[in-house]
Amino acid sequence: MPTSGRKIKVLITGGGTGGHIFPAIAVAQKLKQDSDIEKIFYIGCKKNMEKNIVLEEKLDFYSINVSGMPRQKSLKLIKWFIELGFATIKSIYYISKLKPDVVFGTGGYVSGPVLLAAKILNIPFVIHDPDAHPGIVNKFMSKWASAVSISFEQAKSHLKSKNIILNGNPIRANFLHVNKENALKELNLSPNKKTILVIGGSQGAQAINNALLETVPDLINMEFQIIHQTGNKNYDKYIEELTKKHPELINNPYYIVKPFFNNIEIPLNAADLAVSRAGSLSISELNLCGLPSILVPYPYAAANHQKFNAKAMEEAGASIYLEDSQCNSSMLLELILNIFNNPEKIEQMQLANKLLAKPQATEDIIRILKEVATCHSEPVKQA
Repeated sequence: MPTSGRKIKVLITGGGTGGHIFPAIAVAQKLKQDSDIEKIFYIGCKKNMEKNIVLEEKLDFYSINVSGMPRQKSLKLIKWFIELGFATIKSIYYISKLKPDVVFGTGGYVSGPVLLAAKILNIPFVIHDPDAHPGIVNKFMSKWASAVSISFEQAKSHLKSKNIILNGNPIRANFLHVNKENALKELNLSPNKKTILVIGGSQGAQAINNALLETVPDLINMEFQIIHQTGNKNYDKYIEELTKKHPELINNPYYIVKPFFNNIEIPLNAADLAVSRAGSLSISELNLCGLPSILVPYPYAAANHQKFNAKAMEEAGASIYLEDSQCNSSMLLELILNIFNNPEKIEQMQLANKLLAKPQATEDIIRILKEVATCHSEPVKQA
């Protein structure tokens, strides 16, 4: 309970990709159940995916217009600074109107103007950075944050805050209520076959899709079953190619292909191995499920953060690292078979993931938010 006995209003910001949005949603879901919380607000960009996700959670959504910073000096950079200025002014207006006790930012360019506005208005804010290599906004704003929550130990050296706490990524509560047996039943898959999950994050992964297209027939013939998320923008093209090259696999019960899984906790808990991009949220979910993986970092991610995430996982013994440029059918098949032919390796990777998992991350972040909201002049200690 807050020390003042007064209920708390929390403003959340972050967006652009699932790695920034879903940790924020995980915290929001838990806050909604907390009797100490009076109100939760969310500031994002209506052009991004966060708008619909936030509205589905029945949270109050406020929009600002902002885009990612151009990486080169040009007229676009001048235009961006003007856009940033207007977004900051609008954020100041929202915060002045809503009067939150604390602001929580999960990164992405949309959080920059909001955190800057909080700083200007002297509203305490907490940052959560999901990646091994923090983004520009979090690196810049960390020196003014009341606390900075991180998911990877490697992130510490890139942040300026004196109050950095290793919490792990907040994960939506439904992940904690699924087991393998029920997940396989939900997907109508066999408990007697090894299951491979191929997933490219919220944006998909063309290189992984292309490699799998040529590998699926071999894997099915070897008695594997496959769950495949193509990504929304790649789905139609992939199905067209699959129909053309391997029509026998259309409607095969052991090959499930979807553009996107809203209930990704089901496929993750059903799988024995994942082939995935290396977004921070995906990695946290793999850790929580104790799931070995082959990680193929998205080569165009901001500041190459997926590469750092994947390298951190490989160093921990939880994953195999595979460059996007080397992700072809023969290499993918070889790595998959090498893992399944080595039961000891699988056990080691499962254990490494479980050791990295932080199932209490959401609760720990909420504790920090409450402390900062009520006594932000005092340092926040790790539980």
